[in-house]
Amino acid sequence: MSKDNIETMEDLGQALEASYSYMGNGEYDTDTLLAWENINKYFEEEKILNVEIIDTVNKGAIAEVEGVRAFIPVSRLDINHVENVNDWLGKTIRVKIIEADMEENKLVLSAREILRQESEALRKSQKEKEYGSINVGDVLEGSVESIMDYGAFVKLTDEVSGLVHISQIANRRIASPREELKEGETVRVKVIKKQDGKISLSIKELLEDERIREEEEIKNNIPEVEEIGTSLGSLLSGIKLD
Repeated sequence: MSKDNIETMEDLGQALEASYSYMGNGEYDTDTLLAWENINKYFEEEKILNVEIIDTVNKGAIAEVEGVRAFIPVSRLDINHVENVNDWLGKTIRVKIIEADMEENKLVLSAREILRQESEALRKSQKEKEYGSINVGDVLEGSVESIMDYGAFVKLTDEVSGLVHISQIANRRIASPREELKEGETVRVKVIKKQDGKISLSIKELLEDERIREEEEIKNNIPEVEEIGTSLGSLLSGIKLD
């Protein structure tokens, strides 16, 4: 027998052995074994599947994957609270397999994980965009989100907040941020630093800027000495002395 014939026979033997796994095992038929093989593959790969809600039960909904009935708990249909699971009947949703056990005939799906991941990704993208639009030196308006012993967090946009350190709240020394601020209050702040996704703010610098501006206005409104002398001379020239 030639070497080619030996290899051919060995290949045939391997092919036959492989085929036995698809012929059932006495307990499960071939279709069931193939279905669960695919299901386990989807599970391991965390593959996103499109399934139709074909039935509803007291605590969830029923769909099918590879012809196998699967259960979706009501808490995993959405990231929001589901009032009436019957409203989902006939809908096609995207899910991942979160539990697969052929021996127990248990197949559990979830849409919540997918929606949560997408929501977090969208929120992260929005936060990065909003953070990028804020620059050092900007004067912004925000609301006091929370107050700590070391300062106050001010919400600047939907996704971005900054910290006003206690030393940057007032022109005077204060023992607690609560002496000057309260939660929910609207405040004007100046961006004094941006680093590693964090924003430092100051109220004190705005107060100082306002003080300097007022001093400049007062200074600019004071007449020059020559103007004072001229005005005084004009006044005296109009006075006749006997």
